[in-house]
Amino acid sequence: MEDNSDMPKEEQTYYLPVTGMDSEHCAMIVGKGLKDLSGIISYNVELNNKRVAVRTSDPTKVLPLIVKTIDGLGYNVPTVQKTFPVQGMSCASCAVSSESMLQNQPGVMAATVNYANATTNVTYIPTITDATKLKSALQSIGYDLVVQESEEDDDNSIEAIRAKDLKRLKLRTAGAVALSTPLMIIGMFFNNIPYANFIMWGLATPVLAFFGQQFFVNAWKQAKHKSANMDTLVALSTGVAYLFSVFNTLFPDFWLSRGLQAHVYFEASGVVIAFILVGKLLEEKAKSNTSSAIKKLIGLQPKTVTIVHEGGHQMEIPISQVQIGNTIIVKPGERIAVDGKVTSGNSFVDESMISGEPIPVEKSKDEDVFAGTINQKGSFQFVAEKVGGDTILAQIIKMVQDAQGSKAPVQKLADKIAGIFVPVVLGIAVLTLVVWVILGSDSGFTHGLLSMVTVLVIACPCALGLATPTAIMVGVGKGAEQGILIKDAESLEMAKKVDAIILDKTGTITEGHPEVTDILWSENQSGNAAAIASIEKQSEHPLAEAVVNYLKVTDYLKVEKFESITGAGATAFIDEKQYFVGNSKLLQANNILVDDKAKDTAEKWTNEAKTVIYFADEHQVLGVLAIADKVKATSKKAVQQLQQSGIEVYMLTGDNKTTAAAIAKEAGITKFEAEVLPAGKAEFIKKLQQQGRTVAMVGDGINDSNALAQADVSIAMGKGSDIAIDVAKMTIISSDLMKIPEAIRLSKNTVATIRQNLFWAFIYNIIGIPIAAGVLYPINGFLLDPMIAGGAMALSSVSVVTNSLRLKWKH
Repeated sequence: MEDNSDMPKEEQTYYLPVTGMDSEHCAMIVGKGLKDLSGIISYNVELNNKRVAVRTSDPTKVLPLIVKTIDGLGYNVPTVQKTFPVQGMSCASCAVSSESMLQNQPGVMAATVNYANATTNVTYIPTITDATKLKSALQSIGYDLVVQESEEDDDNSIEAIRAKDLKRLKLRTAGAVALSTPLMIIGMFFNNIPYANFIMWGLATPVLAFFGQQFFVNAWKQAKHKSANMDTLVALSTGVAYLFSVFNTLFPDFWLSRGLQAHVYFEASGVVIAFILVGKLLEEKAKSNTSSAIKKLIGLQPKTVTIVHEGGHQMEIPISQVQIGNTIIVKPGERIAVDGKVTSGNSFVDESMISGEPIPVEKSKDEDVFAGTINQKGSFQFVAEKVGGDTILAQIIKMVQDAQGSKAPVQKLADKIAGIFVPVVLGIAVLTLVVWVILGSDSGFTHGLLSMVTVLVIACPCALGLATPTAIMVGVGKGAEQGILIKDAESLEMAKKVDAIILDKTGTITEGHPEVTDILWSENQSGNAAAIASIEKQSEHPLAEAVVNYLKVTDYLKVEKFESITGAGATAFIDEKQYFVGNSKLLQANNILVDDKAKDTAEKWTNEAKTVIYFADEHQVLGVLAIADKVKATSKKAVQQLQQSGIEVYMLTGDNKTTAAAIAKEAGITKFEAEVLPAGKAEFIKKLQQQGRTVAMVGDGINDSNALAQADVSIAMGKGSDIAIDVAKMTIISSDLMKIPEAIRLSKNTVATIRQNLFWAFIYNIIGIPIAAGVLYPINGFLLDPMIAGGAMALSSVSVVTNSLRLKWKH
């Protein structure tokens, strides 16, 4: 993105966050609104990421137009407003030129510069520009923007806006429920008390005018664009019921003189608003964590780094100021900030976030290091080679975002039908009035008006709105009891169609950390456990920790002259006797004899993909240990169950071919691939999807997050990384693979319940609407009272909730 407005304009993709876009129907409306805007080369409405990706070569003209259009449709693009001091202005024309420069930056919605107090007030889209880019723009024409290091992170600003929206929704819901409860009680049971109608009028007015205001505002915005959604129905049915009730309260004689009762339906209007707000709140709570995966990935990068100047002087600077060629020092336990090459020092680095492999990698001079990985006990310096958006971590973040945004979500049936359902209901309501006026003799208009209100009340989409969330709530609750966390309806709908499942090796099939699996002592040498444990306790090597944990020695011996030998092991003295702990290279270098029994055993363990460690004195081998990442006890049985149910099981791992083959054989998997990088896993899934397969991915590491986002159904292991858990749509809390067949069964039951709910909600409307319109009147004189219609509407919601609760008892 170019900051200098004088430079030739290039095509760029800009990402605009959108709030209030909660369903596929909303996304369709936004897409329709953008379709005819000039200056847009291409666009994609990403419901999963709650954003719009727009490609244009004229952002200063196009982006404000898009923001205005989205706002006009009833949705919102969050912006951030900030005031910054401006330096270098010497006259009023300086203020004009700096203001013009800021206004011409992509993502800036408004900018004013005040010469008198040398400040600028800027409103901008935080996903497109930020304070640093605005500062660079002003610097290019000789001015400067003063940006405080403590300025609030722009990503946090979007989160803060979303949090405020959720808080407002909670308050509106609580208010609507608080007023609708007494309103319903009076309307149903105490409507004969003095001034009952005026009390109900007083209770219903704030519910509609304040707590339910958004439905009416959005319905009006939709109407202006010749569109209709669920808000239109809610606003019309509650609005007509309310206005009809106000008329009946003020002019009851209009009906009494015609021999009819002047009924009021305040409780119907209030309760409908309360019901739908509760449904919206349930939905928002379920969706509130969708962006936290990206936030946590971004959180892997430290906020500041320590750079080393030529004279050896150290200085801490913000990560945004790191440049290629800077020398950075990394202390024990710190995260590495950017990609680069080690120049001095050595350590072990936990790279599991990229490779997924549990054993930290040794780093010394000229080795590559990557942003977001964690340094262990050593310290080293490295030179920055890739910064900002070029690091591997930044690329993982972008890949996850793209995979989430490009996936076509399963359109919910209620949303699909809403576009047709709403206009059809409105048409039926108007037709009802017209038919009654034409055919209904003297009382035609009266009956017609009542029937029109009844149609709008009975057709209120409350049952449709509750069909999915209630089933999901119960399904998710039941899943949680079984140790399975399920995030949304889409993965539930897809899980029953899964015919290929991909398992990551480390932490999914295996335990995810190295353990000593076997030990062989030479004759009468088992007493040396304390010696090997004492030496290994001095080592920083991760395999040494596995040995110490296994031997559980309580009294450690005094170790002297400990020396770590890179790529081989370690040597040390105990009671003036030299010992060696390490691989076969260490023994060869010191001419230590390996007896046949130790040699054969080591060879056997190596073929089983285990790491072999020798313990020796100056002359001979005293013991041999095997270390491996063990296959979980239940993995084989789980793989068997999945294969029996017709699902093809694959294993993908970043590990070597020998280890992969040994683990696959032990777990009963015939199809596997080794040495696969994170991007390769996602590519493998894409290939299967192109063959028409429905693919589930099971993983536990950050390196699996791209593949998890690409899969049709993503399942994370609960003991894995937070990022994998956040990207995945299902999480197995116990990390036990046996839970996956259970999760698929649960998904089948939950989807069946959702479909039953939607079926009953539609059947109720199909039967209820004609009766409300008065089709039975010519046959038996029956005309449905709007009050009963309100009760039937409530009953339809109760029946949907009751059906959902049946899920609890299904196995």
